[in-house]
Amino acid sequence: MRDLILPIALVTLCACTPKQAEQTTSTDATAGAAATAASASDHAFLPPINAADFAEHVRVLASDAFEGRGPGTAGEEKTVNYIKSQFARIGLQPGNGDSWFQNVPMVETTANESAVLQLKIGDTQQALKFGTDMVVGTRTGQTQVSVKDSPVVFIGYGVDAPERGWNDYAGLDVKGKTVVMLVNDPGFHANDPKLFDGKRMTYYGRWTYKFDEAARKGAKAALIIHDTPGASYGWDVVKNSWSGPQYDLPAADDPDPRLPIQGWISGEAAEALFKAAGQDLAKLRAAANKPGFKAVALNANASIDLSSTTVDKNSRNVIGLLPGSKTPQEAVAYMAHWDHLGKHEGETGDNIYNGAVDNATGVAGILELAEAFKNATPAPERSILFIAVTLEESGLLGSKYYVAHPVIPLDKTVAVINLDALSPIGKSETLTVVGKDSSQLEDLLMAAIKPQGRTMVDESNTAAGYYFRSDHFNFAKAGVPALYIGSGDDLVEGGKQAGEAAGQAYNAERYHKPGDQYDPATWNVDGIVQDLEAIESVGSTLANSGQWPNWYDGNPFKAARDTMMKKAAVK
Repeated sequence: MRDLILPIALVTLCACTPKQAEQTTSTDATAGAAATAASASDHAFLPPINAADFAEHVRVLASDAFEGRGPGTAGEEKTVNYIKSQFARIGLQPGNGDSWFQNVPMVETTANESAVLQLKIGDTQQALKFGTDMVVGTRTGQTQVSVKDSPVVFIGYGVDAPERGWNDYAGLDVKGKTVVMLVNDPGFHANDPKLFDGKRMTYYGRWTYKFDEAARKGAKAALIIHDTPGASYGWDVVKNSWSGPQYDLPAADDPDPRLPIQGWISGEAAEALFKAAGQDLAKLRAAANKPGFKAVALNANASIDLSSTTVDKNSRNVIGLLPGSKTPQEAVAYMAHWDHLGKHEGETGDNIYNGAVDNATGVAGILELAEAFKNATPAPERSILFIAVTLEESGLLGSKYYVAHPVIPLDKTVAVINLDALSPIGKSETLTVVGKDSSQLEDLLMAAIKPQGRTMVDESNTAAGYYFRSDHFNFAKAGVPALYIGSGDDLVEGGKQAGEAAGQAYNAERYHKPGDQYDPATWNVDGIVQDLEAIESVGSTLANSGQWPNWYDGNPFKAARDTMMKKAAVK
């Protein structure tokens, strides 16, 4: 999981071309020999969701034998074959035609960090160094990308939000230009609860949106000005995250437009740029916080020659299908990412990043849900799809690929529920809904937790934009209603103080570290079982009621869903 909040949950679906089917069928055959060994266990699994079965799945997936479940490693082979064998044991059908696997191509791009961003401002020159002043990369898959004398324009927050009456691109043609913008969204920096969602980050505050929107508008390059409060992390995090290998889908497998150059500049570098251009960044930031802001040309040109090395690689999503008894063409999807950080060769001591919480718990969760739904009486009327995606830790790529190549069309996908890093700290009085007040799925969830005596709450840090940082987000952008839950931290035993302490300890000592291991002596999964029972109830209602939940009015993803469903209605 990226940018952990402890704990969490969600779901998805997919279809492939004949070439892809051929690739995945071949993968099935070559990997089949490992399946028996990977799934070996004398544990007797039971139909209902229960703690012992859940713990057994986590124990296997987070064991040292799986080497941290790194994509493209021996750990991937064991992981995907374990999931496949469990889907088969439960009685699901292969979810991608006659294959359990969906091949996910990826491109590994490593930028040459000797690149320098040259800024010409009037008669002055500024040279921004990689890592110190800026970090950039390309999503084109090209080994050489150049930007020459591109006019630089400050565009505020880089937001075009029609439902909010806000467009930083209004009356502006940015084709061929370099756009510079602020991180987060206007409500955060203005500290105005009535502007956007105040301190709570919206979709438009996420840096990925800003680059995507700049690409849609035709910009040549896009740079985000870093500030620690707005980003919720320091410059070192940006520098470390954008240095070294970066992963993406091949351009042919991604329907979204791409920027030739995208990245960040430090706050200090931005101050120097604006000063040299005769502008006051602080004043422009304040102006950008108000409706009707007009972009400002900086009388500057940007140039950069970026060399990169690229390597084509592959990984796999694993998909199991429970066909519906009455309307099998419609589906509810449950999803979790199986990948973690693998084995770090050369590190002293324990160098296996087991990823027990992140995200063996999520995979164990969808396996428990699959077992429960397969044994449900009566059988679900709609299909239920269970998908374990790859490359979440590399930028949500497995789910992104699935959304571009769904096995069940997105307009037939009723909803997605994502499981990412469930909390083994016992039962809670609350259930966290990440991105609360997003969709009508929350109405069903409220009904499901009421008998449990629990209440729904927001995540603790709404300014961090956690809703946009896990795999369900790719479905949401496409319009599919998505639910993302966390187990809550107001514990039945110990209260909120104990829950918050457990979350802080995990983040400090185990998150993305070798210490994220399964420990039967300290883990209490009773709360996770309760969470799984709640989302099982939500899925059961969706599978048997014929409901088509939508986003709440005002949600930025509602327009995509409405358009999708209107087109489906006239087919």
